[in-house]
Amino acid sequence: MSIKNIRLEVMQAIEPKVTGFMDSFLIPIDDIWQPSDFLPDSQSDNFLDDVEQIREESKELGYDFWVTMVADTITEEALPTYESWLMDVEGINQHTEEPSGWSKWVRAWTAEENRHGDVLNKFLYLSGRVNMREVEISTQYLLNDGFDIGTDRDPYKNFVYTSFQELATNISHKRVGQLARKKGNALLSKMCSIIAGDEMRHHLAYREFVKSIFEKDPNGMMLAYADMMKRKIVMPAHFLRESGEEKGLAFENFSICAQRLGVYTSQDYIDIFMKLNNYWNLETLRSLSDEAQKARDYLVGMPARLQRIAERMKLSEDQFRFKWVEANGML
Repeated sequence: MSIKNIRLEVMQAIEPKVTGFMDSFLIPIDDIWQPSDFLPDSQSDNFLDDVEQIREESKELGYDFWVTMVADTITEEALPTYESWLMDVEGINQHTEEPSGWSKWVRAWTAEENRHGDVLNKFLYLSGRVNMREVEISTQYLLNDGFDIGTDRDPYKNFVYTSFQELATNISHKRVGQLARKKGNALLSKMCSIIAGDEMRHHLAYREFVKSIFEKDPNGMMLAYADMMKRKIVMPAHFLRESGEEKGLAFENFSICAQRLGVYTSQDYIDIFMKLNNYWNLETLRSLSDEAQKARDYLVGMPARLQRIAERMKLSEDQFRFKWVEANGML
C-alpha cells in the first residue's frame, strides 16, 4: 500500500474521535470571548476617554515591544492562508455532502483563531504607536506571498507543525502579556494572556492528533516527525516583509527583536522539541522499522545538539528601523 493510502486510512480511523477533540479543546461560539469584550465600547459615552487611556499607557512600551506586537498581529491576521492550507491536506476532505469531522475541526479552529488578529489589530490602531498603513501593507503581502512550511499535503507533517507552532505562539503571546503588565498596561496584558490560553488549548489538541497517529502508524509518524525537524519548524510568517522589501527580510529582523525581549528564543524552540518528544514517548515506542529507529535516534538526540549550538550563538544588538513603528523617542 502506498504512503498516501496509509495516511488516508489512518485519518479515517481517527476521524470518529474528532468530535470529542472539539468538545475537549474548543469552546462554543456563544461562550467564548470576543474582541469587543476587551476594547473600548464605541457606543459608550466614555469611549474617547477609554481610547485616551490606551494611548497614554501605550507610551510606556518600547520600540522592540511594538515591533514584536506588529509582527504577532500580522501573523495572526494571515489566518486565511493557514485555513486554506490545512483544508487541502490529504484526509481533511471538505468536498463532501456532509462535512467530515476533520474539516469541521479546521473551520472551528480557524473561527477561534480569527479573533486574535481582530483584537490585536484594533488595539494597535487605538494605541497610536504604529503606522497602520505600513502594517496593512505587510499583512497584504503576507497573504499574497503565502507560505511554505515544508509539510506538503501530508497530514502527519502538518500536525507535527501545528503541535509545535501553537505552543510557540502560546509562549510568545504570554510573554508579551507579561511585559505589558510590568509596564502597567493591564488591558493589553489581559488580551495577550487570554490569546495565549487559546493557543495552549489548540496545541493540546494537535499533539493529541499526533499521539493518535503514533498509535496507528508509529513508523510513518516517526519518519514524518523526523523529516519536519530536519527541515526545522519555520514560523508561518517567515515570508514577512515591509513595503519595498524582499520577501522574508522583515521576519529576520523581527526575530532579533523578539529574542532581545525574550519573547521567543532559540531556547524556547529546543524546549518545545523536548516537550513533544517526551509527550509522544519516543523512547518507549516498540516494534519500529530500522528506518524509523534511526529517525527516533535522531529526534531524541537533536535537542542536546541544538542546545550546544544555542550556547555559542551571539544575539545582534543592531537596531533595525521598521516602517511599522515610528521611533518617537523609543530607541
